[in-house]
Amino acid sequence: MDDFILYFKMGLNHVLDFSAYDHILFLIVLAVVFNFNQWKKVLWLVTLFTVGHSVTLALSAYGILKIKMNLIEFLIPVTIFITGVINILYAKKASNGKDNINLLFALLFGLIHGLGFSNYFKMMIGKEEDKLFPLIEFALGIEAAQIIIVLGILIIGTILQNFFKVTRRDWILVCSSIVIGFSIQMMLDRVFW
Repeated sequence: MDDFILYFKMGLNHVLDFSAYDHILFLIVLAVVFNFNQWKKVLWLVTLFTVGHSVTLALSAYGILKIKMNLIEFLIPVTIFITGVINILYAKKASNGKDNINLLFALLFGLIHGLGFSNYFKMMIGKEEDKLFPLIEFALGIEAAQIIIVLGILIIGTILQNFFKVTRRDWILVCSSIVIGFSIQMMLDRVFW
């Protein structure tokens, strides 16, 4: 049980670490197009991101996949940027299937985000024979933290739209634009040439 708590907390802290805010930014641009009425899609969003993240983390932990970290560190803000730009392009039509694109982004870009944490995870589990249970425990922590972040985004969006009469389109535009600004700075900081 101590191991479960250890890896669960590490997964939780991995997402909720405000000094490594790229995970939070990605969750913001993924979730901003949704509302509470779409709770099933939101749950899929979080789960698909965790699945993508966990697949590449597992492939890396077992030594199957090896990619240069400076490339991955650059690609992470690229995924955030692309998702934000797509949000802006489809902000007016946010309820007409655009949110399905974010489900696909959650899975595909989750693969890239998982690689970003792979070296730390390999050091964390060391030479342990059993890597599967730490991976599952870590993934459960990630899932819980992502639910916290996404709930926060949904609550803020609901408050702004229902009490301050901010339109859904404006909420998506402003939120995505702010995140795009952060992602551009991250890309510039992480340019790998």
